Amino acid sequence: MSLNRHARQRIASHFSTRGDRFYVHGKLASDPVYGACAAAIAGRHLPLLDIGCGLGLLGHYLHACSALDGYVGLDSDARKIAMGREAAGRAGLGQALALHHADVTTPQPMRGHVALLDVLHYLPRERQAQVLAYAVDHLADDGVLVLRNVLRDDSWRFRATVWEEKFIKAVGWIPGGAQYFPTEDDIRNVLEPRGIRARFRPLFGRTPYNSWLMTASRHAV
Repeated sequence: MSLNRHARQRIASHFSTRGDRFYVHGKLASDPVYGACAAAIAGRHLPLLDIGCGLGLLGHYLHACSALDGYVGLDSDARKIAMGREAAGRAGLGQALALHHADVTTPQPMRGHVALLDVLHYLPRERQAQVLAYAVDHLADDGVLVLRNVLRDDSWRFRATVWEEKFIKAVGWIPGGAQYFPTEDDIRNVLEPRGIRARFRPLFGRTPYNSWLMTASRHAV
């Protein structure tokens, strides 16, 4: 599921600076994860918990696709949450998109779909298992857990990703930078004992980075 240029421009227009608008429009146009997430939950109208939501772009995208039945985003970066709340308010979505500055394992009174996009590798290895278990705890019986992450392997894409993450740390976009890149088995070893079945596929898009999409549920996805 994808948005046309007009829809992307409309979302971007609600952000306050020209640089922010340029970034948001480019991100929505070039990153395949938003359409992949919309496709993964299509036909299953449940609320969605976005762990590490950043600016809340996934919420805007899914709302524009009419794929949402409630959205809660959590992020520990107060600046991004403030920017996201301001944009949601300008879009008239202040009630529909609930963005909270909070630890990403703060319990929420909801069960539904869960998104975990480009979050795990910014956490220490032991913390990753905790966040995955938290995601499962908030997954409805018919919900889908959508995860996009860099996976550790011996590919040239993984090496390119490591260099890219060093740049991100240097410019300060992600404080602290990457901590541990998980393998597929690291993730499965947390999910499968909890009855969660997962499927992985590459989601490289038009980048050289080693990004993979995982869709998982209590039933076959």
